[in-house]
Amino acid sequence: MSRKPDILGEFAADHRELLGLLERIEAAPGGSAERGDLLTRLTDLLFTHCAAEEEHLFPVVQHDVPDGGALVFSSIHDHLAIGQYLSDLQGVQPDDPAFATLLRGLADTLRRHLADEEKALFPAARKALPATARAALGDRLRQARAELG
Repeated sequence: MSRKPDILGEFAADHRELLGLLERIEAAPGGSAERGDLLTRLTDLLFTHCAAEEEHLFPVVQHDVPDGGALVFSSIHDHLAIGQYLSDLQGVQPDDPAFATLLRGLADTLRRHLADEEKALFPAARKALPATARAALGDRLRQARAELG
């Protein structure tokens, strides 16, 4: 019987998928429709991922992890910056020179954010939360995602 990932495993898997999509966007020809399509997929995944972290992980981290409030604040600040980049990118076409500049800003911010979560927030949560609690949160996250389709 295979074990399902706990909540941190679920979010780490999201991170890998996000980075893969980002690499594909960067590798796609500048100005191509493929780039725009991949950005739409990245945007959808980022919004659902960030919302899920804010709903399912951050309240627990803020409550149960030492200095959890600061960790959550930093992540939410990054989510807002990422959201602004995504919003700005929606306003330009992939062949617009501004697209490349905004994409570079998004890529740098997203990579740093994901690395920060995996180096600071996730280990702190793993240390503070019992495995059973992390597993239950993972189950709850999967259930919520299944209900959304």
